[in-house]
Amino acid sequence: MIRRVTGKSVGENLSERIWSKLGTEQDAFFSVDTVGNEFAGGGLNTGLRDLARFGEMMRNDGNFNGQQIVPKTVVDDIRQGGNKSAFPASYATLPGGSYRNMWWVLHNEHGAYAARGVHGQTVYIDPKAEMVIARYASFPMAANAFNDPTSLPAYHALAKHLMARP
Repeated sequence: MIRRVTGKSVGENLSERIWSKLGTEQDAFFSVDTVGNEFAGGGLNTGLRDLARFGEMMRNDGNFNGQQIVPKTVVDDIRQGGNKSAFPASYATLPGGSYRNMWWVLHNEHGAYAARGVHGQTVYIDPKAEMVIARYASFPMAANAFNDPTSLPAYHALAKHLMARP
């Protein structure tokens, strides 16, 4: 659908609209299917520092180096999260959470939200603590539910520690 509307691939759109504006060190790319179509529902491959730059742009309301890259209204919409009552009870590791536009919203006191991939890949954003964590991992189980019980409290503890510093 993205190619039909824009005439460009998912990767070309990402590069033109976001990636090239972040001062990235490396190209990003998407995994492709057997005929070469990019998969936009996952499989984004980036450098870790570039992923952190993306997270910092999101933390700063879509702004990076004085340039509005993603509209603030889009970031605000993501931060509000989705319908919490429709959030599956099967996500017991995210009580009170929701999902919106490929972002997991924790609805905690810091307004934290995260983009998460398999095996522990995460960009975790805590706006109140002014913190972004970019994480690559190789947890043996693909589902985040296996590492959430340790990772999410660790991220939150780090944010609280950073906020407690003078």
